[in-house]
Amino acid sequence: MTGSQPDRKRTGRLKVLVPLAFLALGACATPFRADVQRFEALPDTQGQTFAVVASDPDLAGGLEFSQYASLVEERMTQLGYRRSADPASAELLVQMDYDVDKGRERVVGTYDPFYSRVGFGGFYGRGFYGRHRYRYGFHDPFLFGGHGFSGFGSVRSFTVYTSELDLKINRQADGERLFEGTAEAQSRSKNLTYLVPNLVEAMFTGFPGNSGERVRISVAPEKDRK
Repeated sequence: MTGSQPDRKRTGRLKVLVPLAFLALGACATPFRADVQRFEALPDTQGQTFAVVASDPDLAGGLEFSQYASLVEERMTQLGYRRSADPASAELLVQMDYDVDKGRERVVGTYDPFYSRVGFGGFYGRGFYGRHRYRYGFHDPFLFGGHGFSGFGSVRSFTVYTSELDLKINRQADGERLFEGTAEAQSRSKNLTYLVPNLVEAMFTGFPGNSGERVRISVAPEKDRK
């Protein structure tokens, strides 16, 4: 009887460690999430020509902007529009802008199973997105992919960056605005070569969307997209 007790203790530890290992793996595969709002008065697609230009003159003509513009061109072409080599002769002018802020620090608590067993509830504070209150640190999407814990342990901090993509479509003949869209995301990356392609993917998911509706779009990791 006594010889089996150490085995039970080791098994108990494994029950704690295994779920945490799965959470660590799950966090690595967490989809990119963006809040998207679109306003549209686009006519039916009839092969109208378009050109993508920079809203910010400092971005115009840059190689980086051209790389991101090609992603928008690809999505517009898939929708049935035709790319124009000359913006001056395009029927639709697609104005694009993007940016990422300098970030802000986030402080969160890490999970300790001991405090969970004794019933320690943690602190309460506003959620990351400001929509609900939760036990401090344990619903943080950047730590655990959105999973919550009721325990409390050590404290850690990291920087969260807010990125944004703005897209506007005007009809060149009379300058009428046909589309306005904004995609905004908060993540631990400030790398535009990672952020902008994901923001473009979010912007064109369900395009043009319901006018005025704000939706949360989840973009699968690139290797998982079909």
